[in-house]
Amino acid sequence: MNTRKLLAKATENWPAKVISIGLAIILFIFHRMSTLEERFFTVPLNIEVKGNLIPSSPYPRMVRITLRGDANSIYPILEDDIEAFINLSRYEAPGDYKAAVQIRKNGTALGIEPLEVNVDPTDISVSLDHKISKFVPLTASLRGNVAQGYVLNSHSLNPTQVIIDGPSQLIGNISELSTEAIDLEGRAGDFTVMANILNRDPLIVIRGNGITEFHGIVSHIVPVRNVTDIPIRILNLDDEFSGELDIRAGSVHLEGTNQDELNRFSISEGFFTVDCSGIERPGSYTLNVAPAAIPENLSFSFEPRTLTILVSPKAAAPQEGNE
Repeated sequence: MNTRKLLAKATENWPAKVISIGLAIILFIFHRMSTLEERFFTVPLNIEVKGNLIPSSPYPRMVRITLRGDANSIYPILEDDIEAFINLSRYEAPGDYKAAVQIRKNGTALGIEPLEVNVDPTDISVSLDHKISKFVPLTASLRGNVAQGYVLNSHSLNPTQVIIDGPSQLIGNISELSTEAIDLEGRAGDFTVMANILNRDPLIVIRGNGITEFHGIVSHIVPVRNVTDIPIRILNLDDEFSGELDIRAGSVHLEGTNQDELNRFSISEGFFTVDCSGIERPGSYTLNVAPAAIPENLSFSFEPRTLTILVSPKAAAPQEGNE
């Protein structure tokens, strides 16, 4: 009897009771959702392709992840255990494609309930192209000046070239790669530094460690002065003869420690001479060219060292006739 009464009591106004229970469940869910917390971070976006196709256009390298769940559950999740990717492996030809960003949970992100994972952006457009490889030479990018009085005579790189991988269209437009700026400022001797190879396009991959060795040779500048068209004077030729030089002027290359001192040094007209004191008859003679003395703190070289002189008798002076 009591059982019947309880059953009758339970089924009395059952539609209203069902509605009440449903509302209670909904309120519980809303309350539960309102108490959930959110956590935000960014993760790398991976592109999954097939064969020798690779991305050939810029695309977001990072995406924003939103985790929603119990605070005690979502904060222990490691960022590395949420993987974002787009799957383009079904495409086998170059072209422009669009795909949804997908999420793969690993490790600490597995078995968490409730856990809502959202990603921004939700889809990505990307172009695919064939992957190729190519040797390209390296060039050194230089910055600044060596110390005053010095010069960078030469430099070298080791290695002098690298292999790069990337989309065929981009690779075809690359003829060389340069180093980061190598500072020459104030250097007064040979030096060696390691320099990074610059890669301004993230779609291009440089094989190896991306570093080259730069070796510079720095030398001291020696002040110089060149003087040309210096007349050569004939000395000590017998008055009975006349001489004709095959080279009538010479030149001097001067070196010193101070450019101003070099510029002040005066080259006189009689700086170069040839001594004809040993010539006793007409003919052709090869003689040494003698330079004048120069200060001891200067060094020099000159041209010509020798020359040829053609010696002839002087023509007799005409005598006046008697009337």
